[in-house]
Amino acid sequence: MEQRHLGRTGLRVSRIGLGTLTWGRDTDEHDAADMLKTFWEAGGTLVDTADVYGDGEAEYLLGRLMDGLVPRRDLVISTKAGSVPDPERRVDSSRGHLLAALDASLARLGTDHVDLWQIHAFDPGTPLEETLHALDLAVGSGRARYVGVADFCGWQLAKAATWQLAAPGRTPLAGTQLEYSLLQRGAEREVLPAALDLGVGLLPSSPLGRGVLTGKYRHTTPADSRGASEHLAPFVEPYLDDTASHIVDAVTTAADGLAVTPLQVALAWVRDRPGVAAPVVGARNAQQLTAALSVEALSLPDEICRALDDVSAPVHRYPDHDWSTL
Repeated sequence: MEQRHLGRTGLRVSRIGLGTLTWGRDTDEHDAADMLKTFWEAGGTLVDTADVYGDGEAEYLLGRLMDGLVPRRDLVISTKAGSVPDPERRVDSSRGHLLAALDASLARLGTDHVDLWQIHAFDPGTPLEETLHALDLAVGSGRARYVGVADFCGWQLAKAATWQLAAPGRTPLAGTQLEYSLLQRGAEREVLPAALDLGVGLLPSSPLGRGVLTGKYRHTTPADSRGASEHLAPFVEPYLDDTASHIVDAVTTAADGLAVTPLQVALAWVRDRPGVAAPVVGARNAQQLTAALSVEALSLPDEICRALDDVSAPVHRYPDHDWSTL
């Protein structure tokens, strides 16, 4: 699998990442092991997790699988901290919480460092410079090699990245992670321009539109799908409207014309967008993951990309475009 630099750093990652959102909850150890081995054998390196996935079970499971199944040195482990299961305060990016969370993540993963450590969300209750200082401490202590953020909007990312570049000794942000697909192009409004300007690589989550872009929901909801899952159905439902259906139809038409699958078309489109380092794919089993990894050999023709751009184009007007053109 092709390797890409994450932003303007020396960190190289496979251009498809493996997500572990459901590990330790919906995905058992057997299926997780099959997926990790399949991913590694295909040349994949970037494995993305978080301290809250499965209440820590995803990290714990990944740590067990690295103890004998796949060499730790062959993987780029990314984890996140800052989200907390507290309805009164869903984000805690204070320095104390973050550093304690990192230590707990390392213990569950069974490693002395992570390759990429990300702040899981912006915390309006903590000064941003305090949050970013935790990143510097993590790198300075060797517990994290590179750092980034997740689910920051444009001004938040720009402020954080600029702060880190403003003084010697601060660690530049390597990456930012947020949802990006043909069904969710909000990142293009401000986040992507900021990331490109500041040298931050984008790691798209849900690059298949929460599974909808595979076409599996065109006529019904499969019984074994996330859309039929009690706790994941609300996650899928927003992308089952008429607008999404129109885009999925276009993806399916393109796939038919290229003799490939809708999954391959949708994933190739987001993988090759400017500023994207590696879409992070979550699969239910090794068979699904193999289907996603098969996109490695596909590059979409320019005319197909333009057609998909047009059919899925978000409405971004003033002030994103010059007022005189409106």
